[in-house]
Amino acid sequence: QLQLVESGGGLVQPGGSLRLSCAASGVTLDRYGIGWFRQAPGKGREGVSFISNGGDRTNYADSVKGRFTISRDNAKRMAHLEMNSLKPEDTGVYYCRGELGSREYWGQGTQVTVSS
Repeated sequence: QLQLVESGGGLVQPGGSLRLSCAASGVTLDRYGIGWFRQAPGKGREGVSFISNGGDRTNYADSVKGRFTISRDNAKRMAHLEMNSLKPEDTGVYYCRGELGSREYWGQGTQVTVSS
């Protein structure tokens, strides 16, 4: 079974950058699409970005286009979310999700706080 662990969150000033990582274990990663989601305080979980299992397709929420970049390294069983020009509204808990067909596997999340 796929297991995911996020890391790289923290406190950053507006305009700053963070790089989130999602480490996979249990099975090889190359069959799974990877999505990043976030949940702001008092709000529902929203999709941020997605990358296909081979890395050839990506998409982004409009709110992060041009600022965030998703990537993956299947050999290292890792996925990343590079976040630049961060805004206070990017604050939230960020989760990675592995998906294969109808099956979904979630990490525990990492907190990102953008504040001066």
